[in-house]
Amino acid sequence: MFSKLKKFKDMKSQAKHMESELGQIKSEGSAVWGKIKMVVDGNRNIQSVSIDDELLKPSEKMKLQEGLIEAHKDALKKMQFALAKKLQEMGGLDALKNMGG
Repeated sequence: MFSKLKKFKDMKSQAKHMESELGQIKSEGSAVWGKIKMVVDGNRNIQSVSIDDELLKPSEKMKLQEGLIEAHKDALKKMQFALAKKLQEMGGLDALKNMGG
């Protein structure tokens, strides 16, 4: 029983380390001929959004950029919940263990 707990703790530690490492990876995407840019990290979190002034009124720019980031965070949170629910329906962590072969 204790070996299973240690194994779980080790897996959790490895997952945290991997999340930290993935957070260091950055990628920039663009749209509308480079007038909208977004930087995302390896954990799929938006780090920044940039919208060219030509596309909107300056008074709306900051609100829109912040709104895009918040909407993305909300979608990711809901996706994590849905994935956790699906994993539970499929048998929880035991289902992942069986997938390993």
